[in-house]
Amino acid sequence: MTHEIVAVLFGFLAGTLSALFGVGGGLIFVPTLIFLGENAHVAVATSLAAMVPVILMGSWRQTRYGNVNWRDAVVIGLASVPTAKLGEVVANSLSSKMLQRSFAVLLMVVAVQMAVRALRQTDDERSATEISLAESGP
Repeated sequence: MTHEIVAVLFGFLAGTLSALFGVGGGLIFVPTLIFLGENAHVAVATSLAAMVPVILMGSWRQTRYGNVNWRDAVVIGLASVPTAKLGEVVANSLSSKMLQRSFAVLLMVVAVQMAVRALRQTDDERSATEISLAESGP
């Protein structure tokens, strides 16, 4: 029973993060499922299947707010189809341990990239504000 309670709690967390940031499901589901004892292959496949309702709900709600660029979504979606097959082949050729390590490296790379972008964005916004104040005069 504890397994199901942890899964439900992390499901709520992943759904919330997905709605807030557009990501989170896979970033939460895969480590959670591995923590709960699944091998990495099962965790990745289950995460992909679990994201379908989250994606549908999030897309529907964000469309109502006018936040979805459907042209970009279709282009990205269609472009991802052949590479998804490639990813499946590569994932199935790796051991569960190697897949788990690869996922951990991916998480670290994404975290560093997001931190760098956030720090740069803050500097850019600060520069724009300083320029605006300088132009307005004393």
